[in-house]
Amino acid sequence: MMNMQNMMRQAQKLQKQMEKKQAELASTTFTGKSAQELVVAEFTGDKKLVNILFKDAIVDPDDIETLQDMTTQAINDALSQIDDATQKTLGAFAGKLPF
Repeated sequence: MMNMQNMMRQAQKLQKQMEKKQAELASTTFTGKSAQELVVAEFTGDKKLVNILFKDAIVDPDDIETLQDMTTQAINDALSQIDDATQKTLGAFAGKLPF
């Protein structure tokens, strides 16, 4: 069985590695797209919206509903990518905890 001092050192090392991975993830850009890429949403890995693009074809004053649907689709696509990347990147640390 590992002594307490070694466990604390290992936990601190893992914490630093985790913080580094979180920073890398936060600085990554994720791009969500709607059907036919009519709406594109860009987020940082810490889920901050940095840009949203609308193609001319989607901007129709008589059909705001489609624009809303496509925007929601693009945003949800990007957020899903962030969640997947977060789980893949940080989930790996769960099995390394010394306790």
